[in-house]
Amino acid sequence: MIRETKETRIEVFLDIDRKGEVKVSTPIPFFNHMLTTLLSYMNVTATIAATDKLPYDDHHVIEDVGITLGLAIKEALGDKRGIKRFSHQIIPMDDALILVAIDISGRGMAFVNLNLKRSNIGGMATENVSHFFQSFAYNSGITLHVNQLNGYNTHHIIEASFKALGLALYDATRIIDNEIRSTKGVI
Repeated sequence: MIRETKETRIEVFLDIDRKGEVKVSTPIPFFNHMLTTLLSYMNVTATIAATDKLPYDDHHVIEDVGITLGLAIKEALGDKRGIKRFSHQIIPMDDALILVAIDISGRGMAFVNLNLKRSNIGGMATENVSHFFQSFAYNSGITLHVNQLNGYNTHHIIEASFKALGLALYDATRIIDNEIRSTKGVI
């Protein structure tokens, strides 16, 4: 999946059915760490390469990676036949305790409640954490809730959020039968 704008070029390869190598390259060091974490906990094979053509700040890269990764997951799931669909994870990371709940509903939306005290980590504005989750959820068609239950260390809170999302995505995308998990017959 490729997304190219006047501002960025994003390339995403994603195989959600095979655990393998994860390669991430963006101009934002902390975002690279979070994407690697997310994809590793999803148990996928993946490559994300992002180029920032107009490097004003980190916003456009983070948004466009969220869009492109969301579209790649949506494409990988096809008609969603047989998937578990729902998952939730509660993940501790030292002081941080994060709850992530997802519904692969076809109705992409995100509700993010994180108390991030630092404004920037490793070239990533912490305000863009929520923006990544929103861009990803909207474009993947996934309803996403990310809630901080405890914690004070911004790094731990963000990392636990990405880990929890990765685990929830892995769980919700497992094939458990040949049915579409909806009383409507379609997701």
